[in-house]
Amino acid sequence: MAHHTAKAAYDQLVNRLNKFPQGAPPSETLYQILKMLFSEEEASLVAKLPIRAFTAKEAAKRWGENKEKTEEVLRGLASRCILLDIRTDEEVHYVLPPPMAGFFEFSMMRLRGDVDQKLLGQLYYQYLNVEEDFVKELFTGTDTKLGRAYVNEGVLSSDQEITTLDFERASHVIADSKHMGISMCYCRHKMEHAGTVCDAPMDICMTFGNTADALIRSGYARRVDKSEGMELLHEAYENNLVQFGENVRTGVNFICNCCGCCCEALLAQKRFAYLNPIVTTKYLAVIDQDDCVNCGKCVKACPINAIDGDDQGTEVVSNLCIGCGVCLRNCPTKALGFVEREERIITPANSVHRVVLMAIDRGQLQDLIFDNDALMSHRAMAAILSAVLKLSPVKRALASDQVRSVYLERLIERVM
Repeated sequence: MAHHTAKAAYDQLVNRLNKFPQGAPPSETLYQILKMLFSEEEASLVAKLPIRAFTAKEAAKRWGENKEKTEEVLRGLASRCILLDIRTDEEVHYVLPPPMAGFFEFSMMRLRGDVDQKLLGQLYYQYLNVEEDFVKELFTGTDTKLGRAYVNEGVLSSDQEITTLDFERASHVIADSKHMGISMCYCRHKMEHAGTVCDAPMDICMTFGNTADALIRSGYARRVDKSEGMELLHEAYENNLVQFGENVRTGVNFICNCCGCCCEALLAQKRFAYLNPIVTTKYLAVIDQDDCVNCGKCVKACPINAIDGDDQGTEVVSNLCIGCGVCLRNCPTKALGFVEREERIITPANSVHRVVLMAIDRGQLQDLIFDNDALMSHRAMAAILSAVLKLSPVKRALASDQVRSVYLERLIERVM
C-alpha cells in the first residue's frame, strides 16, 4: 500500500508539472529524478501548488496546514531552489519554476552534499541526452521557442552595430539587470558526471532579476556587479561559447554560455535543426570565397557543425547556422561575414508573454488562467490578459477558443 501511495504522490507531481507549457514527459527516469529531489510528502504538497506565484497563506489554505508549518516547508524547498522565493516590500511570494529552465538546472548549479549529484547527473544525462522526448518537446513542442541565441558583439561591423537592437545584445541584459548571479554550468556539471565534459569554463552560468536574487540568497549563485558580468561575457567570447538566453525582449532571467558538446540548447540545435529548436540571431554567416583559404578553423570552431569544409572549399549550411558569430571570430583572413536574414524574427515582450504564447501553442491557456483558482488573483489574471491582448489576431482567436470565456471574448473583440 505504501508503494502505491508514493507512486500516486509522484504521479500528481508529474501532472502538476505538465500543466505548465515547459513540462516533463513521464518516464521511469523522470520518476527517479523526482524521487531524488522531492520526498514523498513534498511531492504531494508541491502537486497542489498553483502555476502562478503564491503566498504562504495561500499555500497553507491549499494544504490544510497552519501558516507556521507551511512557511517552514516553503523555506526548506526554497533553500534547495525547488521553489523560488520572490521578495518585495509587501510580502514573500513563491513560485514553482518549470523543470527547465528551472529546478533541474538549479540542482546542479553548485556542489552539494545533501544529494548524490553524480547519480543525479547520470539520470539527467539519461533523461535529456539518451531519451529523446523531453528535450524534443522542450525545444520543438511549440512555435514559440524557450530561448534564443545572442550575437558575439565583437564581430559586428560598424553598420551592424548601429542596427543591432539593445535586446539583441547580451551586454545590454547585463547592464540593465538589477540583480545578476553567476553559478556553475548545469550542462557541463552534468556531463562531468557522465564522463564527457569539455574544458570550457564551468562557473559562468548567468541569471538575472528576481531569479538571480533568489538563487543568490539560497547560495546557488554568486552575486556579481555589472563590471564583472561584462568580464565574464568576454571570457565566454574568448572560449568560443554561444550566449543562449530566455526568448524575451525585457526581463531576461537567464543567459547560458554554451559549448556545442555539453549544452542542451546547442545539442538540440544539432539534433533537431529541421524543427528550429532555438531562435537564431537576425544574422546569417556567409563566406567570401575569394578571401577563404580553406584553413578549416571555422569548421572546427563552429559549435553546431554548421560549416562544411575540405580541400575543395568551405561553405555555411544556412539552415543550421544560428548567427552566433563564433566562426567570424576564428577566421584569420576575415573571409566570413554576416548578412541579415530575410525572415522577420519576433521576440515575445516578456516572460508572461512568452509563456502565454507557448500555452496557446500547446492548447494549455486554460491551465494558466483557471488552474488552482488563478482567477482569484487580480494581478495574475491582469498579467495573463495583458499578454493575450498583445497577440496577433490569429493567436487571440486561438486563445478565445481554448478558454471559451465570454469575458475573454469581449476583451478580445475590443481590440480586433
